[in-house]
Amino acid sequence: MRAHYADLWQAVARAVPDRVALQTIDGERFTYERFAREAGALAASLSARGVRAGQTVAILLYNRPEFLITFFACLAAGVIPVPLNYRFRAGEVTALLDDSAAAVLIYPTSLAAVAGDAVAAADHAVDLIAVADDDTAEAPGLPWAEAVTGTAALPQAAPDDTEFWIYTGGTTGRPKAVRWDEQDMFEAQMVATYSLSDRPWPHTLEEAVGIASDPRHPRMVNLPLAPFMHGTALTTSMNTLTVGGTVLITCSPRLDAEAAVRFANTEGATRIIVAGDAVTIPLVEAAEHLGVRLPTVTSVMSSGMRFSPDSKRRLHELGEITIHDLLASTEGGGFAVTTTSGVADLPGRPKLFPSAVVLDEQQREVQDRPGALGVLAQRGALPLGYHGDPAKTAATFPVIGGVRHVVPGDWVRVEDDRHIEFLGRGSGVINSGGEKIYPLEVEEALLTHPAVADAVVLGVPDPRFGELVTAVVEPAADVTAEELLTHVDGILAGYKRPRHILFRTSMDRTPTGKVDIGRMRDEVVHDRDKEHQ
Repeated sequence: MRAHYADLWQAVARAVPDRVALQTIDGERFTYERFAREAGALAASLSARGVRAGQTVAILLYNRPEFLITFFACLAAGVIPVPLNYRFRAGEVTALLDDSAAAVLIYPTSLAAVAGDAVAAADHAVDLIAVADDDTAEAPGLPWAEAVTGTAALPQAAPDDTEFWIYTGGTTGRPKAVRWDEQDMFEAQMVATYSLSDRPWPHTLEEAVGIASDPRHPRMVNLPLAPFMHGTALTTSMNTLTVGGTVLITCSPRLDAEAAVRFANTEGATRIIVAGDAVTIPLVEAAEHLGVRLPTVTSVMSSGMRFSPDSKRRLHELGEITIHDLLASTEGGGFAVTTTSGVADLPGRPKLFPSAVVLDEQQREVQDRPGALGVLAQRGALPLGYHGDPAKTAATFPVIGGVRHVVPGDWVRVEDDRHIEFLGRGSGVINSGGEKIYPLEVEEALLTHPAVADAVVLGVPDPRFGELVTAVVEPAADVTAEELLTHVDGILAGYKRPRHILFRTSMDRTPTGKVDIGRMRDEVVHDRDKEHQ
């Protein structure tokens, strides 16, 4: 089935107007009627500011109701919503405003300085809409409260070519905007929306509304503890609204694990979205400290992050919880899932989704050949490609045997019955707490310090975050690690900041300038382990 999210959400709002769509941790409730009403008012405000279908609106927000209201308004009007990482510094935001040609930036007043500096440096005019989240008196732009005041109705039907973009984490360089036709995304999410929640698949919009409004289906109450700016938290929330469920919103840029546990239990969360161990470890520790379980939670979903068997075990012990550990990418959605319904199922093995295949170096399918090595690929409903990068689009979305695929570059070993063993990503990207960090970007930031002659940045294994950003520096003059960390912190987002800096007299580069990263990583781990003995 193909459908517009905005059309379906409007229809659900007409069918169950008084049902709660969004619930914040501080008690504010948005019924489906209010959700649609504020989205309609915002769409009218954007139109009044000259924003037309096909233009982009950048969203620099952490998890807040305004994020999803903006998405609703944009999709209904054919405007392209573009989430940005709220941890970015002004220069990083400017780069994406320029890349996406954003007409409007919606931001929280707590980030007024970042937003103001970013827009001032942009290569085109960008309007601002400010969401009040603190006591900042001088926040430039139209106040959100004014933007959603009004009674304008949403367009009755979204344009057929409506898109939304999600920036990658910079796996192979600077972040790239992945362009999704939203009807393709709806189709790609059918398994997650209906099958994983034990609901029948609809074939028409009317059937989908009937499923969403049918009281015989248990209410889905989704608590995303990963940020909306990343795919899984956003798409699961969109899917929750598709089936008439409720999205619980913590309204904070940082995880307060104890507050999240209380929120889940008070509001009867049925599903929690995490980012592997980085969220799960503090979550289970909070529940254990409070002496409570998670009695209403039936599923936990994670993507893009190390999720250890021990963390899963502790989570299973908090209730009758099924864990879905997704192997996914921004470009292709889910490729495989490791599902465990209890401690006895651990550690579990990832199993390919029906539309996923494994390709060898000759681009032949080998997912039915146990022991074969290859890269993951996906067929079916796929993104349109990367914004402004036809060469990268052609490389990542090749046509093989007359069928379009997406091949992000994840290597696997084939096991029996469509199970796989994940071997790693083909690039040097660092995955720390679900955030992808491009080493060259951090190296370049370090090298702007006059006391740095050479620098290499790599990921070092960590039991909680998967990897930690570590820098090896060859100094040109006396400098301390603290000075370098302060320097980098003024250039890049905090999660890109090295957690450790080690000094070397030489990088031992080859004549062609290369460094043996594997050997260097082993040396760094050895030095770290010696320090902790």
